[in-house]
Amino acid sequence: MNQLYIYIPVIVVVLSNTLYHISAKSAPAEINPFASLSVTYLVGAVASLLMYFVTRTEGSLFDEYHHLNWSSFVLGIAIVGLEAGFLYMYRMGWEISTGQIVTSAVLAAVLIVVGWLFYHEALTLTKVAGIAVCLVGLYLINK
Repeated sequence: MNQLYIYIPVIVVVLSNTLYHISAKSAPAEINPFASLSVTYLVGAVASLLMYFVTRTEGSLFDEYHHLNWSSFVLGIAIVGLEAGFLYMYRMGWEISTGQIVTSAVLAAVLIVVGWLFYHEALTLTKVAGIAVCLVGLYLINK
């Protein structure tokens, strides 16, 4: 496999995340965030169905649904919280240039602990130093 292919998902995430934050910051203040999100999820559902049919190799959609577990349902709830949180964060005046950095730094620290506690990932001195750097960065950004 070409080594370039390992970066394609990262590029997709960065481009999508950029569009995500521009869209969230540009959401009209007059609309209830959950009304806006209902349209967002309708578009997302249609796009997901189209991509399923484009990428399907065998079986049917209903066959795929037999493989579902709790994670798809919890992910749906988490996504609503994530998106509503960003919509409200931007409405409260957070800048697009700092809001994502603050949440990502805190998230990075939390996920290091989650990885250590629940997935038995190594908690190295380097990772602890990374948490410290995140905290210093949060202080500097919010100063």
